[in-house]
Amino acid sequence: MPLPADPTVLHPMPDQPRVVLLKPLVKSPLIEVGEYSYYDDPDDATAFETRNVLYHYGPEKLVIGRFCALGTGVRFIMNGANHRMDGPSTFPFPTMGGSWAEHFDLLTGLPNRGDTVVGNDVWFGYGSTVMPGVRIGHGAIIGSGAVVTADVPDYGIVGGNPARLIRTRYSDEDVARLLAVAWWDWPAEHITRHVRTIMSGSVADLEAAAPGAPTT
Repeated sequence: MPLPADPTVLHPMPDQPRVVLLKPLVKSPLIEVGEYSYYDDPDDATAFETRNVLYHYGPEKLVIGRFCALGTGVRFIMNGANHRMDGPSTFPFPTMGGSWAEHFDLLTGLPNRGDTVVGNDVWFGYGSTVMPGVRIGHGAIIGSGAVVTADVPDYGIVGGNPARLIRTRYSDEDVARLLAVAWWDWPAEHITRHVRTIMSGSVADLEAAAPGAPTT
């Protein structure tokens, strides 16, 4: 039987160094990425942690599921980007040092939406941006240049600035069926046997291919 792709290889396409698998790349304990999720960038895809995850001072995490596709320039803005907005100035004086550092308490209690969480099988278009604390559902599509400021439902397609829901890829009933099947959790060998169904089959085909599904 043909072997599945190796999720531990940094460059899954040896002749395309612009593509990296994120799970073997990221080192930060504040970033969790599932197997096979990848980032594509012709400049330096290996700089993902510093160039694409911004203002990540913690403790909030960035969590990305399995089988996600991240186009060039996708960026995650983390909670560290927030400034005070309850006074006349938003300038972070204490961070500049000197005697201003004595007022560091003014930077506590900033707006915090928690972890940024991306489901499985999410496709991010070129140059899209995700704001702090957003939750993106399984099977969603984020349009090129979108600025995602609010949660995205499972199998939703969003675009624009701020991103708006354009449509959902399936009916509510079919979304529930797809979530129940959760093909991204199948063993890699089983996925290998059913790649064509996963990519181009119907919901019913996918249910029939699931491990333990009754045979006819």
